[in-house]
Amino acid sequence: MTDQENYPLPYEIRSPDTIQTDLLNILDYDYRERRDIEITIRHPEYTSVCPMTGLPDMGTITIVYVPDQTIVELKSLKYYLLQYRNVGIFYENIVNRILDDLAGALTPKKMTVTGEFTSRGGLTSQVEAVYGR
Repeated sequence: MTDQENYPLPYEIRSPDTIQTDLLNILDYDYRERRDIEITIRHPEYTSVCPMTGLPDMGTITIVYVPDQTIVELKSLKYYLLQYRNVGIFYENIVNRILDDLAGALTPKKMTVTGEFTSRGGLTSQVEAVYGR
């Protein structure tokens, strides 16, 4: 018997397939012809749930990228990340999924997504995925 069968959760665990990338508002980077910049975005209140137990997972997601032609509008990124709140997904899949979605939408010169997750059972995890052309 699993934890979910012993202790029913007061919410439904959603599939990662429910994450919508069309929430991301992509804008032109006006200085693309003049210089490269590095953008760092930190989301210190990231939450999702463990797909095995349904218990909450929390941490900080850091996105660092060098834009090519486009940048992401921050409010839309916040709404995109909030979709993970009740999604059952492993740490390793979180950072890869965010990287795939953002790199696919932006086609940056370079991007790194790092997840630093809070302690669970005395262990902490940090996962990093990198995209580069």
